[in-house]
Amino acid sequence: MPRKFIYIINPISGTRTKKDLQLLIEKNTKEQDIPFQIFPSVASGDYGFLHSIIKEQKITDVVIAGGDGTASQVINSLMDCDVNFGIIPCGSGNGLALAAKIPKQPAKALAIVFNGKPVATDAFYINNAFACMLCGLGFDAKVAHDFAQQPKRGLTTYIKEIIKNFFSAKTYSFDITINRNTFSIDAFFISIANSNQFGNNFTIAPKASLSDGLLDIVIVTKQSKLSLVLQTLKQITGNNKLQSEAIEEKKKGIIYLQTDKLTILNKSEAPLHIDGDPAETPTSIEVIVKEKCFRLYQPE
Repeated sequence: MPRKFIYIINPISGTRTKKDLQLLIEKNTKEQDIPFQIFPSVASGDYGFLHSIIKEQKITDVVIAGGDGTASQVINSLMDCDVNFGIIPCGSGNGLALAAKIPKQPAKALAIVFNGKPVATDAFYINNAFACMLCGLGFDAKVAHDFAQQPKRGLTTYIKEIIKNFFSAKTYSFDITINRNTFSIDAFFISIANSNQFGNNFTIAPKASLSDGLLDIVIVTKQSKLSLVLQTLKQITGNNKLQSEAIEEKKKGIIYLQTDKLTILNKSEAPLHIDGDPAETPTSIEVIVKEKCFRLYQPE
């Protein structure tokens, strides 16, 4: 089947203007002799309006120029349309693209779409909300909520929000059930990761994979701020080992394990982010993997 593309460009993701990017997309795609259309991202995050276009015009590929939030919204809307997805990373973190080894440079990312292979990729649901990469409860979600309110985007702004929130960071109370094992814990944050990327080559779950059918759960427990920094550094450098389900004995430092589903009772109403975007805070949370639910272009 001849390839036909739809590009979706988020005009406000990241810090760079998208005019030059659109010109590059048009030039390079024409050189490949591939018919294409370009649409801007939509604030609602619902791309259902593209279903009929994809079906009637036999679109084969949907390429997303944006960040993790835009990618998650587009994939959630269109993953049942039998298309392959590509990413041109333009966001502040670009965790999904980095986990898939997609280069940040637009021309190189486009080359992956043209010449790479579509790989069956996992996602997950947190209650009824779709996530491609990562969701978090607590400190990192508070940062995401505050970051979303800032007029300027980009890594510098994000780091400022991390520093600002660190000094006022508090713990939250949770009841967590993993494979019928329930325990109560106070934690600064819980990360639920499908990818090994938090964004900007910062990893919170170094053993995570986009296609292993598992979620990596990272629980940063109640501890001193100094210990919090040291334990987090140990985690992101890959020096914390995965643990078994028998974690009742270890309620300090960082708990790191894998599962395909879990439930969380969010007793302190910790804030939530999904793929880096702020989300409403639920009290009861059910998380489950959706294996190999979309195809993402990755390097050969």
